[in-house]
Amino acid sequence: MYTMNYFSTRGATERVSSAEAILKGLASDGGLYVPAAFPQVSLSEIEALAPLSYEERAERILRLFLTDYTEEELQGCVSRAYSHTFDDVRRAPVRTVGELEVLELWHGPTSAFKDMALQLLPQLMSTARKKTGEQDTILILVATSGDTGKAALEGFADADGIRIMVFYPDGGVSPIQRLQMVTQTGANVSVVAVRGNFDDAQRGVKEIFGDAAMAAELAALHTKLSSANSINWGRLVPQIVYYFSAYADLLAEGKIAAGDAVNFTVPTGNFGNILAGYYAKRMGLPVGKLVCASNANNVLTDFLQTGIYDRARDFYQTLSPSMDILVSSNLERLLYHLTEDKAQVAAWMKELAVAGKYDASALLPKLKDVFWAACADDAATEEEIRTVYGRTGYTLDTHTAVAYRAAEGYRSETGDTRPMIVLSTASPYKFAASVLHALGAQTAGSDAFTQMTLLQERSRMAVPTRLAALHDAKVLHEGGCEKTGMAEMVLAFART
Repeated sequence: MYTMNYFSTRGATERVSSAEAILKGLASDGGLYVPAAFPQVSLSEIEALAPLSYEERAERILRLFLTDYTEEELQGCVSRAYSHTFDDVRRAPVRTVGELEVLELWHGPTSAFKDMALQLLPQLMSTARKKTGEQDTILILVATSGDTGKAALEGFADADGIRIMVFYPDGGVSPIQRLQMVTQTGANVSVVAVRGNFDDAQRGVKEIFGDAAMAAELAALHTKLSSANSINWGRLVPQIVYYFSAYADLLAEGKIAAGDAVNFTVPTGNFGNILAGYYAKRMGLPVGKLVCASNANNVLTDFLQTGIYDRARDFYQTLSPSMDILVSSNLERLLYHLTEDKAQVAAWMKELAVAGKYDASALLPKLKDVFWAACADDAATEEEIRTVYGRTGYTLDTHTAVAYRAAEGYRSETGDTRPMIVLSTASPYKFAASVLHALGAQTAGSDAFTQMTLLQERSRMAVPTRLAALHDAKVLHEGGCEKTGMAEMVLAFART
């Protein structure tokens, strides 16, 4: 059995095991950990996934990357992550909606796709802590645009030897997303509203990770930092699984034959979700195009069409807030894989930090070979929700609507008729007011829970139990800070 090692995208010479990469989150030079190779999965091995459960599929894909975990350890991690917390036995079911397939990734405890990774990451991290003999407390720092925060809090609440602190943009998440976070129980959790946008929160977290003086202060408190954002390899690797699982489902249903290429459309913010699809493709999954769908914050659309990344643009608060991002951290991993040039990647990241842009247009042929990109503003998003509902009776959330529209646009513009799988990243109930408005319902003056009831009447989908329970949940986290005060908040939490 081979051993998979990991190294930084930016040039640090260290090579670490998967357990070490998951515990550390970021490499010592500020880069992201990437695997030393893409393990290959044969067509016969992909066919063999078809009759398996999601958990069994996950074990087979994960063991290719997490080679220092024993088979028993992986089985335990996967079982604890998925067996009891999802409301669909298939975990990530594929449904036909119109002419497209929709991969529902929101059947976990927080009704968002982040559960697919963040139910597993705490298990992987707790196991890694034991495997490496780590004695210090691991403090997880999270910047969230809405869904990652709650999913991480849910996964790490009361985890032994681990604490978690989540920063979210004040006013930049939906009412339900905010309630999910500020009512979170657990003796080891803290939630803080940052007066700024998501990029301010993400930048603050990255600066804390890179602050040597801060690290020394935390070390004196027997505390080490790690991340649950998709910069952590332990967040990204579980997401590769559902690409293989969706393909296996289409095989099992006879909708494709083994070897047929399928396309995926992904609503994209921090680029981790679609990057997992790129990994699956590099591993041998028959993937045609990966369609990157953005909202009005269309920095990724421009990059994939021009090769120039420029975050110096207006920031919009949209109906799809989890995609309201101008600095897509996981793009760094793609840049490395396309160039295998750590010095160049480090230079681009420095340019982004200093000047707010970089020019990677030399990569444009490689980018266009794999990716296609489109964006949709709020008006187009509402129109897509209304149109798909009217045509199929299926209710899209605001993020999935952006992706569904991009998928239709791709097919119309290119004539590509290969099966298209649209990744559905959130339950419509997390954004009930926006979905109802798109469907023409009057919601003025109603609260989030009345809106969920109205949406249930229209969608004929049950309100997720945990979302309904928020009505009586007590607010436990009311703290806030300026974007310049995040480090002090972390130190104060670490001292408690």
